[in-house]
Amino acid sequence: MARSAGLATLCGRLREWIPVTDDLSFLRRQARTQRFTLGIPKDFRVTPDGRRVLFLRAESAYDRRHSLFTLDLDTGAESKVVDAAALLPGEEELPPEERARRERTRESSGGVVTYAVDRDVTVAAFSLSGKLHTVDLADGRVTGLVDDAVVDPRPDPTGARVAYASRGALRVVERASGADHALVTPEHDDVTWGLAEFIAAEELSRVRGYWWAPDGRSLLVQRTDRSPVPRWTIADPANPDTPPTVNAYPAAGTTNAEVSLSFVGLDGSRVDVSHTDWEYLVAAHWSAGGPPLIAVMPRDQRRIEVYALDPADGSATLLRTETDPEWVEILTGVPAWTPDGRLVTTGVADGAHRLLIDGTPATPPELQLRAVLHVGDDVLFSASEGDPTQIHVYRTRGDDVERLSTGDGLHVGSGTAGVAVVSSWSLDHSGPRVSVLTDGNPVAHVDSYPADPGLEPAPEWLTVGERDLRAALLLPRGYDPGDGQLPVLLDPYGGPHAQRVLRSRNAFLTPQWLADQGFAVLVADGRGTPGRGPAWEKEIARDFAGVTLTDQVDALHAVASQYPGVLDLDRVAIRGWSYGGYLAALAVLRRPDVFHAAVAGAPVTDWALYDTAYTERYLGHPDEQPEVYAHNSLPADADRLRRPLMIVHGLADDNVFVAHSLRLSSALLAAGRAHTFLPLPGATHMTPQAEEVAENLMRTQVDWLKRELGAAGD
Repeated sequence: MARSAGLATLCGRLREWIPVTDDLSFLRRQARTQRFTLGIPKDFRVTPDGRRVLFLRAESAYDRRHSLFTLDLDTGAESKVVDAAALLPGEEELPPEERARRERTRESSGGVVTYAVDRDVTVAAFSLSGKLHTVDLADGRVTGLVDDAVVDPRPDPTGARVAYASRGALRVVERASGADHALVTPEHDDVTWGLAEFIAAEELSRVRGYWWAPDGRSLLVQRTDRSPVPRWTIADPANPDTPPTVNAYPAAGTTNAEVSLSFVGLDGSRVDVSHTDWEYLVAAHWSAGGPPLIAVMPRDQRRIEVYALDPADGSATLLRTETDPEWVEILTGVPAWTPDGRLVTTGVADGAHRLLIDGTPATPPELQLRAVLHVGDDVLFSASEGDPTQIHVYRTRGDDVERLSTGDGLHVGSGTAGVAVVSSWSLDHSGPRVSVLTDGNPVAHVDSYPADPGLEPAPEWLTVGERDLRAALLLPRGYDPGDGQLPVLLDPYGGPHAQRVLRSRNAFLTPQWLADQGFAVLVADGRGTPGRGPAWEKEIARDFAGVTLTDQVDALHAVASQYPGVLDLDRVAIRGWSYGGYLAALAVLRRPDVFHAAVAGAPVTDWALYDTAYTERYLGHPDEQPEVYAHNSLPADADRLRRPLMIVHGLADDNVFVAHSLRLSSALLAAGRAHTFLPLPGATHMTPQAEEVAENLMRTQVDWLKRELGAAGD
């Protein structure tokens, strides 16, 4: 694309749009609607006969409570099955384990936030304010079964009873009689049954800790012992009379929780799984297609093994092994059996993440597999083909692969290969359009009514530099090149497992708002981000600092050359949260020749303080490679700071502890380097949701950046 043509197209499109009427309104609405996600349906289940779809949705774009709905595919009519507001008119009081589960899944809404069903989808179970309810899906009758401390309730396949975790035990309640008893109980306070441990939920994408047998007579149950795990404390300095919270946090190089498995019968019998030569339980599966399956990894994560378990004696049989000299990437939804007993896994072949059925690739090398969504006679999955900024939904069809989603964008799939629910996000509309497809053909849609953001992002899609980095540039609406050069604001995440450059309007609402404050905003995905294959992902191994920062610098310079006279390279700032916060602080410390100011939100600053599975996957064990940790961490660079730096951190963060920011701030103070530190009392790793805090935090950042960049060229 010629430089002049690209700039003229972008600026012409910007001038055509109607400006936002009220910036304050946008920021408040963004917080109140939880980033415009309320009112959007989610968590779909399809009945075995393919005639109904269950889902969750908030009552409106401004109501944070989700209720359970059903869609009749014969008539296209929706009906409410569970009214969360009627069941619980007031505020929820959550058990600590449920609060922790929601923090791990970044769930900030309320009401019925998740549910589970039996095999025939005749009954659904859910917890509301720690109380266990079931609903008969035939007549809509809701029954309260347990009144206290219920976490992750799941009906057995027959629907006759419900298992749930509570106060460290795994319990079962009979639906007909209400009889309730513990199957297994903890020996001491550090033991839990039936719950995923911190590492599994935060880093391995596994949030459940027990699995019913297909006949409903027994369960495969995780036992977790946190005794060996170091204890870290979170206090509330704003409320010194509040007792501190003690967390079992396995920092890099320290001891993980001890995780084991047992088969537990309803009759009280227990058979321990004898195979324990693993550090991480990645996934488990139990269906009628074959014996129970588990996927496990050693500490270095360079090998993943799939085992079949024998419930009779707890023995394990190795079925498949995948290895990699750096690490094996975890893709969700596997292992699993098809109904006729074929083993579904994933692996790397011909430079691509592939779907494997009985060890044979079932997807072509042109597709980069993202996730397995459902395994039946055919397999429903998501993947990218050629363009990593798009994700589509596919299914196997015998020996063939068929794409179900249409149009450019980000498509999220659920349901089954036969009856698939596709939520399609694109640049053409806010929020998703949700379609139900039977045998690949649209038959119905699910209503979605998110709030109108009040602005339409206008990202210019770019592929730049020698590595073909995917990037998006956003300019102020109404900007004309004759208005002069713009200060530049990089707004990356930049680390593994997350993308920012996706063809979805909602992904660029905040960047466009920032651009409208007078910046040229650049969002770029570098090496390590998903969608471009294993080799691309592995280039960050042992070198977060060098690789991810280099890609942001290269993207900046390449885009500036495409838009001469627009980007002012003497006024360049960077902001980010979590890994993006790390990258922002890293940028001003190590490349002050490029970056003139940074806002680092919840940054990892010392990788020895971050958790085992994530950190050791990419950087190795700190005892074996201390120089790698030193190279990638920030406090030792404190005396190099000569650019303005604002650090923002939630004091209740139990993922990236505030110790990260405090240690960097302390090192900066000792080195005589001025900086700004903004603590957020009560805030966790999720960005603040309170409207006034969210708005004022964003405005504080913008005002500070404008002030600091105004002097950057001096």
